[in-house]
Amino acid sequence: MCHRLACALPVSPSQMPHATSATSAARPLRSPRRRAGGAADWFLIAMVAAVALASVQPDWGRSEGVLHLGRVTDIGVFLLFFLHGMGLSTDSLKKGAAQWRLHLLVQLCTYVLFPLWWALWAGVLGKNVPHDLLMGFFYLAVLPSTVSSSVAMTALARGHVAAAVVNATLSTLLGVFITPLLVSLVIGAELQAAGQALDVGQTMLKVAQMLLLPFVVGHLLRPWLSAWFARIKPITTVFDRGVIVLLVWSAFSDSVADGLWTRHGPLLLAEAMAGAALFLFPMLWVTKRMARAMGLSVEDEIVAVFCGSKKTLVSGMPMAQLLFGGSAAMGVLILPIMLYHQLQLFVCAVMARRYAARDGGAPARKVV
Repeated sequence: MCHRLACALPVSPSQMPHATSATSAARPLRSPRRRAGGAADWFLIAMVAAVALASVQPDWGRSEGVLHLGRVTDIGVFLLFFLHGMGLSTDSLKKGAAQWRLHLLVQLCTYVLFPLWWALWAGVLGKNVPHDLLMGFFYLAVLPSTVSSSVAMTALARGHVAAAVVNATLSTLLGVFITPLLVSLVIGAELQAAGQALDVGQTMLKVAQMLLLPFVVGHLLRPWLSAWFARIKPITTVFDRGVIVLLVWSAFSDSVADGLWTRHGPLLLAEAMAGAALFLFPMLWVTKRMARAMGLSVEDEIVAVFCGSKKTLVSGMPMAQLLFGGSAAMGVLILPIMLYHQLQLFVCAVMARRYAARDGGAPARKVV
């Protein structure tokens, strides 16, 4: 599933759809769309199964349980971001670096507009939403954008792929520092009151060690290992999804063992899904309007919409383990990003297909 829409690692040049004419541009849209559905289906089923298993047998998947998933997932996350960095092309970063207005728009949407929307949303509806779920949506609001799914969507929509690579990568790197900082300002006091002190400096260091360090090492080794990486790409993308499923299993096992379902009923899932929609659809609309108000080209508008509205599950789960791992509310705190992730993939896949069907515009670009 390395070239599917649900991909969470960067897409290699040979796997990115491209076209040289209006007819050939339309051809790859049908096949990736079908393949993306299958990719999303098995991943969604696996996450649902992980939650169900954690609900029935929480002791199996606890961080310090029989399988010691805490240690297993730490190793998995390190390898995941090592491969993530190896799949990133320096040439793509250089080509997209000049679009500073677009980059500023995307990063402001990711780290300013999203939290402001959460604040408005919380002020209006917060009293009717369980507190832990409300904090989960705040965590969603301060997460970085995705990397490869944003790049793949941009390519399918015939947008500015190099600019998408720059924005998605920049968002990930900024998130190592901005996300823990914002979480400490809003949720840190509550964790400290519950006896779970959050040292923001130490947390940033841990996040950098777990996510940024392997990412940088992988990227530095790319000149020597890129051919090997291309050969094992199908395995790495399955590995990527597998690590996330293990993180979900471990997080929910810990929370269920601490009384998650005794405190919250099935209504929680419905509220979380409704909240995900209340975040995604307004952000898609706002990013499009802002891009047009700035006079950006359609190709850059596509980048703004797909990179500015997305939130990452790949980085979000490991950071949640570091930020909330000792909290009994962990399962509720990660629920919004789990649901938002699935919703954004399906909705953005439809939007990418519509963008690609427009008259004129550049053909789909390769990631180099």
